[in-house]
Amino acid sequence: MTIAVAVSGGIDSLVAAHLLKKEHGSVFGIHFQTGYEEKQYPHTDDPPVPVTRGQETYARRLQALMGSLDIPLKIINCRQEFENRIVEYFLHSYAAGRTPNPCVRCNRDIKFGIALKTAARMGATHLATGHYARIRHTRDKCELLQGQDRHKDQSYFLSMLRPHQLACALFPLGEMHKDQVREIARQNGLQPLSGRESQDICFVRNRHYADFLESKKGRIFPPGPIVDTQNKRIGTHKGLHRYTIGQRRGIDCPAPSAYYVVGIDPAANQLVVGYKNSLYKERCFIQQVNWMINKPGGPIEVRARIRYRHAGAEAEIQPLENNRAVIRFQTPLKAITPGQAAVCYRHERIVAAGWIEGA
Repeated sequence: MTIAVAVSGGIDSLVAAHLLKKEHGSVFGIHFQTGYEEKQYPHTDDPPVPVTRGQETYARRLQALMGSLDIPLKIINCRQEFENRIVEYFLHSYAAGRTPNPCVRCNRDIKFGIALKTAARMGATHLATGHYARIRHTRDKCELLQGQDRHKDQSYFLSMLRPHQLACALFPLGEMHKDQVREIARQNGLQPLSGRESQDICFVRNRHYADFLESKKGRIFPPGPIVDTQNKRIGTHKGLHRYTIGQRRGIDCPAPSAYYVVGIDPAANQLVVGYKNSLYKERCFIQQVNWMINKPGGPIEVRARIRYRHAGAEAEIQPLENNRAVIRFQTPLKAITPGQAAVCYRHERIVAAGWIEGA
């Protein structure tokens, strides 16, 4: 077994690489560049540098860090693929009135897509990452499970992986809690280059996503009407890309009760708002369903998460034609957002995931 470890310079991938090197020996690191990297080491007073120079400097430091662990590091250029598959998807989603989830897409298309294929050409049989998730191998398939640390569980972001991708995946931190990972790093003198955990989308970083969208040439998001659920115009929005389902701030339409975004209509360039009770829906449809079990013949009971920070709700999922499905919730859910991933679990195992079409 030869293992490639995707390393970013953060504590999770660093500890994952250390553990695998200690256990297996035959390990090398890969670091893929997207073209959107910035200077990622905040514990220095160096003056700002151009992005390209910053990328090169960071890569050199990362190579030196991995060298101290006796792990060679390969740099993979994924700039064009990342732009075409992730950034363009992000832009097109907002233009179509959807709220995208680029991390789910990136794990499938870049990390366990292009990076995995590149690592295989370099001789790797498996690709490991620092995700907090688990894989259980059965006689005929791989099952994707939640991480042992439920507060850090990242199985949601891996829910679109195909069977052949899961078969090559390793998640060394899946059985651990974050405190254990920090302690391993401390005991072994592992100093990550990136000392903070960013919650931002990696290619947007430190600015509002709407500003990023507006910075892309050829993207125009004009103002337009805000209407209520009775189609009465009550105001003017600042561009549909600045709104998402369930949003309350920024509507700026006085009313006896707060308005929330309940619909986005790009064809009419129209923002639909309503009161809080308008946000609750009993079902949603999903498309491009990734079944991680044999596709059932009828509805099955699941716990469905409609966004990453959603704890999950009791529901049933029923397959439909054209690789679609409907999820019906026992209790109506608030702010079901088109474009997000809906991920269905039975106990701790993912059974299906798909992109939300609408409610």
